[in-house]
Amino acid sequence: MVVAGAVILGVIMSSLDTTIVNVALDKLSSDLHASLSAVHWVSTGYLLSLAAAIPLSGWMTERFGSKRVWIASVVLFGVGSALCGFAATPVALILFRVLQGLGAGMLLPVGITLVTQSAGPQRIGRVLSLVGVPVLLAPICGPIVGGLIVDNASWHWIFFVNLPIAAVAVLVATHVLRADERRAHPGTLDWLGAALLCPGLVGIVFGLSETETAGGFGQPMAFVPILGGLALTALFVVRSLGVARPLIDVRLFLSPPFAAAAATTFFLGAALFGVMLILPLYYQLDRGQNALSAGLLMAPQGLGAAMALPISGRLTDRIGGGPVVLVGCIVTTLATLPWVFVTSSTPDALLAGVLVVRGIGMGCSVQPAMAAAYARLSPEQLPGATAALNTLRQIGGSIGTALLAVVLEHQAQPVLPAHGGSVGGVLAPLPPGVRQRVAEPMAMAFGHTFAWAAALTGVAVFAGLALLRAERVPSRRAAAPDREVVQPRLAEDLQ
Repeated sequence: MVVAGAVILGVIMSSLDTTIVNVALDKLSSDLHASLSAVHWVSTGYLLSLAAAIPLSGWMTERFGSKRVWIASVVLFGVGSALCGFAATPVALILFRVLQGLGAGMLLPVGITLVTQSAGPQRIGRVLSLVGVPVLLAPICGPIVGGLIVDNASWHWIFFVNLPIAAVAVLVATHVLRADERRAHPGTLDWLGAALLCPGLVGIVFGLSETETAGGFGQPMAFVPILGGLALTALFVVRSLGVARPLIDVRLFLSPPFAAAAATTFFLGAALFGVMLILPLYYQLDRGQNALSAGLLMAPQGLGAAMALPISGRLTDRIGGGPVVLVGCIVTTLATLPWVFVTSSTPDALLAGVLVVRGIGMGCSVQPAMAAAYARLSPEQLPGATAALNTLRQIGGSIGTALLAVVLEHQAQPVLPAHGGSVGGVLAPLPPGVRQRVAEPMAMAFGHTFAWAAALTGVAVFAGLALLRAERVPSRRAAAPDREVVQPRLAEDLQ
């Protein structure tokens, strides 16, 4: 619990910073005298560097130890935050955000490795439920915190607010965390694997992030990077099957429980982050709320998740992740369905109640799925497994966000021109007069978009069912990666 508390400090910073800056993009554009398309790279550059850093976290942990890497990541993130706060030009801000993203990409996977190694298989569910609180609350709290800062202080404080948290995190980690007692022999870095996977992930995330601004998946700016990234990732997977120490050991997926848990994590990441984009847009575009009010209206989902996480963590340790994840996915799907029928006048109290139930479902599925993936792994496999799972969740979140943004734009485009909508696009703010005329058609467009979100969680239900079945059958192949990796390591140690 002490280790989890130390890790949470760092996770809070990186998780909040992913969403907190989005609220200040308009302010950044006016103060730095830059176009919104240029300022958009403040968020995009951060996401790209974060995606590139995650695969490297496994090898870095094995090579230098999880404590050292985690403290170094906090320091790097803090230095990047300070430089962002002092940035005077858009180019400088984008470069410093890339530096900040490199630190953020290491914080969550290395932090999860720390807590899972400290907890042991009997307590993984409980400690991951603690770490999961800021992960699930950040998309909700980010717009609230960002709105408060932008309305009451300079945009620089969006970055400076990280500095005291980083200082406390480093101080606590130095005195609380212990050096790794068991660590796999790292070998040399898989440079060719890194040259394939890291640019591949960057291409996928970049293409997905450009789908909304470029006009959909069919535009070259979107599908060319995605196809190139998928090709590089596929080459990495094929090569990794024949390498003793790949950057990420894809042979972990030969274990049915790990593969099922990874699939569940992927689809839940898509559903979570995709809906976190659509929900505030519904409140802002269709109901006329500002960013701060939209964030507060989303808070019931975080409340439900916070209530469910401690219970789901203990149940996961007691009965396994499969039953908990399956129930959580079903609850999340059922709680998403009412949003399919949302209107411009649906009572806020009803929506808040539905969000509480949806938060309970997410709290019973996201972190228990990751705990189930770790349950049958040895300590030496944890760093690589953590990098793999966080990579999948990052890609899943990018896919879910891009997919629902494109669906929403496709559904709403026929509505806006017919009612004198602005040319800024469906995601641009609407004048009050236009919003009142298009409120009901826009609500229907959001309802169709939420139907896609319900479909994503529905697929996660099938993945949860596969996880339940895999946990009930003893895995004969779960130990195969151990034998394949340990034998060459033993030979090198003997030499």
